[in-house]
Amino acid sequence: MNITAGNGGAGGGDEAVHTSSAVTNWSHTVSQRYQYLLDKSTPYVRHRWIGFGVAFFIYVLRVSFVQGYYIITYGLGIYILQLFITFLSPQVDPEFEEPFDGLTLPTHGSEEFRPFVRRLPEFKFWYSITKAVCLAFTLTFFRIFDVPVFWPILLFYWIVLFVATMRRQIMHMIKHRYVPYSFGKRRYTGRKEVVVDDASPVTT
Repeated sequence: MNITAGNGGAGGGDEAVHTSSAVTNWSHTVSQRYQYLLDKSTPYVRHRWIGFGVAFFIYVLRVSFVQGYYIITYGLGIYILQLFITFLSPQVDPEFEEPFDGLTLPTHGSEEFRPFVRRLPEFKFWYSITKAVCLAFTLTFFRIFDVPVFWPILLFYWIVLFVATMRRQIMHMIKHRYVPYSFGKRRYTGRKEVVVDDASPVTT
């Protein structure tokens, strides 16, 4: 009896280990496939942002339909604003750090073209806000997150915060003389004149 019970216990343990291993392999395969799709989507800037626009529009429709979850929307707006400011900021802040390896933009027309290096790359910016919108959309299906609040106050406060933050960022751009994009800038490479787009690599 004891031997039979022991064998049964061992068999149950082997089955649990086999199930755990299968789940681990499945999750690893899904993770690899997900990362592969992300890598493949990197060059398709316009398509990615259209997808984000669709997801954001669906979220707005959801909030408008249920007439609630304004706290979640406010938190989403603050998060997107924070990411947007980081997206507009240079990788090396000239106010606090000394530029290195030629990562700053030229300040004179005679200097060599240098692309703007963002603190937050475009792909990571898109990926982060898309995940945030999807998470916020998911949270709208849980009543516990529907906190009663007077939403015009939140909207007014967010607008004030947006104006103040953007004003500070624009003043920073003017002070240090940089523009947070490379689109449309011309680069002369001897025989060819290349129009640089920060959504696509420069080829000569």
